Amino acid sequence: MHPHTYTRATAALTTLAFSVSAIAEEAVDNPYGLSALWAQGDVVAKATLLILVIMSMGSWYVIFAKLAEQSRVMRYAKTAQDNFWNAGHVRQGADGLEIDSPFRFIAEKGLESAGKHTGLLGNINFNDWVTMSIQRAMNNVQSRMQDGLAVLATVGSTAPFVGLFGTVWGIYNALVKIGMSGQASIDKVAGPVGESLIMTAIGLAVAVPAVLGYNWLVRRNKVAMEEVHAFGADLHAVLLGSAASGSDVK
Repeated sequence: MHPHTYTRATAALTTLAFSVSAIAEEAVDNPYGLSALWAQGDVVAKATLLILVIMSMGSWYVIFAKLAEQSRVMRYAKTAQDNFWNAGHVRQGADGLEIDSPFRFIAEKGLESAGKHTGLLGNINFNDWVTMSIQRAMNNVQSRMQDGLAVLATVGSTAPFVGLFGTVWGIYNALVKIGMSGQASIDKVAGPVGESLIMTAIGLAVAVPAVLGYNWLVRRNKVAMEEVHAFGADLHAVLLGSAASGSDVK
């Protein structure tokens, strides 16, 4: 290789290495990232960012907790389908279910209503009384399964506006600083405005999983409640049939 060619190649490689090093250093010391947003933000900006972080953590916690709960309910439904209806009577079938199973709770309430049809309650038609008791139990189960979904709905509907508030507040502060300094060059505007727009992106990043999680969990709740309603309807028919035949449901 010609000495001059070798020298030029070495110089080019050295320049490229310095360029890559400078780019890497610039990426690490990005003046427009989240660290700059936190370091340069005031109390309102930091509080807004913390609120978004808390909303995101709360929504993800609800999503995973409800998924685990719904999986348990579907497992309880399979157990009830396999074991409950093969029992000799309702009491035996209820005792064969898990303690925290919603299907056992409904069976217990059905048995309780059948055994307490006395006194003033005896004036109510037995069919209507058992129906009301089982329906109340199913409504209770449905209410418990909907716990936490309001958090996802709230986060999904408010997080974009919280992020937008952070953006507006950041742009306001940026304009104030620009006006006080008397300089409106692109390097003075890009940083503060870009940091403010990050708030909107964070708000959307918090809201989208909450909305998708809410819709998914509502759909899974509907499937689980179909199992609960089917069990309640069958239990109602069994209790009425036992009462009509005079057999002991306890």
